[in-house]
Amino acid sequence: MNLTAEFKEKVRQAIIENRSNYGGNDVEYSKSLGINKSIYSRLKGGETEKLLSDTAWISLGRLLQVKVYEDNWKVARTAVYTEIEDNLSFCKELSRSMVLVDDCGIGKTFCTKHIIRKMKNTFYIDCSQAKSKQQFIKLLARTIGIDNNGKYNEILENVKYYITTLEKPLIILDEAGDLQYDAFLELKGIWNGTDGACGWYMMGADGLRKKITRGLSASKVGYAEIFSRFSDEFIKLVPNGKEDRQKYYSDLIGTVATANVNDKAKIRPLINKCLAKESTLRYLETLIKLGA
Repeated sequence: MNLTAEFKEKVRQAIIENRSNYGGNDVEYSKSLGINKSIYSRLKGGETEKLLSDTAWISLGRLLQVKVYEDNWKVARTAVYTEIEDNLSFCKELSRSMVLVDDCGIGKTFCTKHIIRKMKNTFYIDCSQAKSKQQFIKLLARTIGIDNNGKYNEILENVKYYITTLEKPLIILDEAGDLQYDAFLELKGIWNGTDGACGWYMMGADGLRKKITRGLSASKVGYAEIFSRFSDEFIKLVPNGKEDRQKYYSDLIGTVATANVNDKAKIRPLINKCLAKESTLRYLETLIKLGA
């Protein structure tokens, strides 16, 4: 592996820029990145060489969404973007909780990650990377900036306490349908321990809806309580009716295409291609980058 000095500098700059969004001290911020305070201090001073392993640089680059190569893909203010932005602001400012369950490929994760780049004390958790109870709590601890080594119960209690020390924290649980039952149940205790002090935003597709619905139908322990704490409803952005749904997708695809295609004559054909295949924004991006 041979990482360039340019890539390391991009990661270093991302680390420094991201600091303003974190409400804890430098030690806690360093922990949230998986590095120690002395390394962070040297990065702040402009150093990059012989500080971290290539694997650590790559992990930090992935965490902070540093692009190795600029692809010039422009963020479009779609209906999905605007709605998620409103939801996140609501949950953060009022310490409320919501569940967004909607179609795959409409830009939920992409929009969320872009929106929260400028939101202080806002933490993103990809639950598909931490499915078990232990993995989930350790990832949550690291993400908010506290030590995730030691006894499980101590880590859990520290997580709940530390969240309440932050100013208007917001925790986003993406791919929440991937959480195992024991991890899902742990959410109730964390929510209880941070009630009124933290906003929560759970996101997923049909798998998350089915998981919660099945749990409710079977009166499985914990599901009714968790759903109640997350406002007792699923937020959905894409309309259900066939005509309304097609119009929504047409507008969504068209907005993204308009932002990323110079030749406006190509936009309608791109919309038609995506609608004909009942495809998503991922397919649109592929078509645009292939010059279709």
